[in-house]
Amino acid sequence: MGKASRTKSEATRREKIAAQRAAAQRAERRRKLVIFGAIATAAVVVIGVVVGFALSGGGGGGSSSHEAIPPAVSGGTVDTQPAALVVPNTSGISGVVAYDTAGWPTASHNGPSARALGHTHVTGPVRYSVTPPVGGDHNAVWMNCGIYDKPVPNEHATHNLEHGAVWITYQPSLPQSEVNQLRAFVEKQTTVSPGGAPASRYMDLTPYPGLSSPIVMSSWGFQLKVTSPTDPRLQEFVNKFRASQTYTPEYGGECTGGVGTPLQT
Repeated sequence: MGKASRTKSEATRREKIAAQRAAAQRAERRRKLVIFGAIATAAVVVIGVVVGFALSGGGGGGSSSHEAIPPAVSGGTVDTQPAALVVPNTSGISGVVAYDTAGWPTASHNGPSARALGHTHVTGPVRYSVTPPVGGDHNAVWMNCGIYDKPVPNEHATHNLEHGAVWITYQPSLPQSEVNQLRAFVEKQTTVSPGGAPASRYMDLTPYPGLSSPIVMSSWGFQLKVTSPTDPRLQEFVNKFRASQTYTPEYGGECTGGVGTPLQT
């Protein structure tokens, strides 16, 4: 073979090798694109599942992220409640403030009728003399008992008190760790079914702007102000007043089937 022939043959061989290498590189790039595409697709799927799970409230132990605050009461004439009359505390719980509840059904023979807590259903807003309310005129519709992370209308929450609920309110500035303790306190209470009413904890927990104490416990006619969610009087208050035949004006009234959707019931 002549020198020219050998040179041509070598050139052809190098061209074939270069073509093979180029083909291999293209194949490798395609393989990587396929892998990267599969990874990206899987990531999108995982993110979608996680987001969907979170939005559905999954993993919340029965809680719901779709809170609906009961509608505000507006329009009509404002019902201004007279100053509630403080009476001796016979509950046996230190620090409880008791109010005259002799106005139901009549007050003609037992206490000043103008100052005992009323029970009238009204359509308009109510201006209460006690913060938060411990009774008095209220909206005809109660709210579903449970945990709300936003303030609720007084007029619906007061109706719950009439049915035997205990309403725990806290300053919006309360540290989240203490709010969580209050939530845990509510969640550990057993459900009750007074007078055969649908079972419920008969507990409300909401923030309440303008409180004079970090935490305030209220039931119909009684109130307790505390500074700590671990105060043992919280449980004493619940044991004494919640759905009580002695202290509940409308024992057997429901705490479900009303307005609003709490985060937890």
